Amino acid sequence: MERPREKGMHIAKNLKVLEWLKSEILDQVAGLYRYMMHGKYERAIDCLASLTVAVYVMARRIGFSFRDLESAVLKKLRENVRDGHQMEEWYGDLSALDEYLNKR
Repeated sequence: MERPREKGMHIAKNLKVLEWLKSEILDQVAGLYRYMMHGKYERAIDCLASLTVAVYVMARRIGFSFRDLESAVLKKLRENVRDGHQMEEWYGDLSALDEYLNKR
């Protein structure tokens, strides 16, 4: 059984990690915009990958499994397709992503 002080240290550490992840997400979004503006697409895709990893890890840190997050993403995709989201209407991106994720 954990002692109260050890439990408190785990909570503090988890809060610190969450703050770091929020900062990482903001940093990656800023980098993405910056690299896209300058045509540095290799760096932009790296920012997107880092952003995706940070979101998955944040979900886990706040108590969701990777599967929970992926299920929520699939549900959101289907809702947006059903509701006629503009990205779906114009490009079919949402149904394409849904199809891709389901083929894995």
